[in-house]
Amino acid sequence: MAKKEHISETPATHFLRQHGLVFSEHPYTYEEHGGTTASAQGLGVDEHQVVKTLVMQDEMARPLIVLMHGDCKVSTKNLARQIGCKSVEPCKPEVAQRHSGYMIGGTSPFGTRKSMPIYVEQSILQLPTIYINGGRRGFLIGIAPQIIVDVLHAQSVTCALKD
Repeated sequence: MAKKEHISETPATHFLRQHGLVFSEHPYTYEEHGGTTASAQGLGVDEHQVVKTLVMQDEMARPLIVLMHGDCKVSTKNLARQIGCKSVEPCKPEVAQRHSGYMIGGTSPFGTRKSMPIYVEQSILQLPTIYINGGRRGFLIGIAPQIIVDVLHAQSVTCALKD
């Protein structure tokens, strides 16, 4: 008997199921360098509700994750100040992949290879539902943002810059 293939079998969805968390699955056509604009259009949702998972590092090259609205950028200066670091910068793609276990464009904060501190833009927590990467390019999951705080122990920060 053939095993039924689930689109959602990723370390992220495995983590969510393991913790008994409710989420919806939203596949879309992945577009190279399309970012959250392409995924929001693919799902027909506001880009502000699409949350990008960014792997960054501090001045000591310690990795961290920042969750940001799709239509915003991270003020690394404000972030560093709020988390008590001298500086924060994005990791190179290969370094981010080594830390998270995910390909760029498919990075999820759930089920990462390494445990890293997670910071979430405070205004994300005000949204009723967010769409965040499910661990594969072309696959977002819809969840209640409070899950990020409850399960991942994310710290709230204010470091968004409007695109």
